[in-house]
Amino acid sequence: MNHLKTAILLAGLTALFMAVGFAIGGRGGMMIAFVVAAGMNLFSYWNSDKMVLRMYGAREVDETTAPDFVRMVHELARRADLPMPRVFIMDNPQPNAFATGRNPQNAAVAATTGLLQTLSPEEVAGVMAHELAHIKHYDTLTMTMTATIAGAISMLANFGMLFGGGNRENNNPFGFIGTILMVILAPLAAMLVQMAISRSREYEADRGGAEILGRPMVLASALAKISGAAHEVPNYEAESNPATAHMFIINPLSGARMDNLFSTHPAVENRIAALRALSQQMGGGGGFAPGPTAAARPPGGNPWGGDPRGGQRRGPWG
Repeated sequence: MNHLKTAILLAGLTALFMAVGFAIGGRGGMMIAFVVAAGMNLFSYWNSDKMVLRMYGAREVDETTAPDFVRMVHELARRADLPMPRVFIMDNPQPNAFATGRNPQNAAVAATTGLLQTLSPEEVAGVMAHELAHIKHYDTLTMTMTATIAGAISMLANFGMLFGGGNRENNNPFGFIGTILMVILAPLAAMLVQMAISRSREYEADRGGAEILGRPMVLASALAKISGAAHEVPNYEAESNPATAHMFIINPLSGARMDNLFSTHPAVENRIAALRALSQQMGGGGGFAPGPTAAARPPGGNPWGGDPRGGQRRGPWG
């Protein structure tokens, strides 16, 4: 059902884009808009992962620099029947994580130092399983497409404001008043569709991640633990680039907790309730149990067997 909903919303977003182009410049305007958006999508398809990882200062790690974390991701990828993604750590105190990449063969997962230091290994595994589910479902590509189309709609609406203005020579069938309304309403409608797609994919990734891990309540525990902290600890990179907020497992921006039209993520309470219902269906217990437990972790420092800044220090389980 969520896949069908996503397809319908994507079709609606594309239709809105074409309608804006036609309203501003007739068939010519629609074709120009199509060419611009196609170029934006092509660039995003090949470069979006590199751009966002660079934006957040993410450092790639391996079994030398973060052995336990990398081995955990490797085992989860094996359970999900996915190629091993590249693994990154962001030096950021906010507990959060995201996945990126155009397909499973060119994917990456990234976690903040705050996440690795706040959660138990089991809970970190739940978060990483959620991100791998995004990769398996091609959500990283879907969300890149929706963000690009939504951005193109906003750009096109601004062009209409500057050049459409009701002049018949511009082939604008709705006139100046119609253009003004479009400038206001089209970007808002595009944003609402983008948010709806993002929320739909989060529910699906929660379910997929819980199935990969085999322990839905571990992911529920992780969501409960990091949801409050994520809004208490600022993420300055995300605040500077709010268009990337939908990528994270928990909204990295201050505020925006409600499950409403303007939220990129469902309410955590709703996500936990869905995971609790899934746990009852699966019978609870069992599943993947990584590494040392939270009680075995040393106070402070990095529990994942390496220096998250890329150094060579090995942790207690490396």
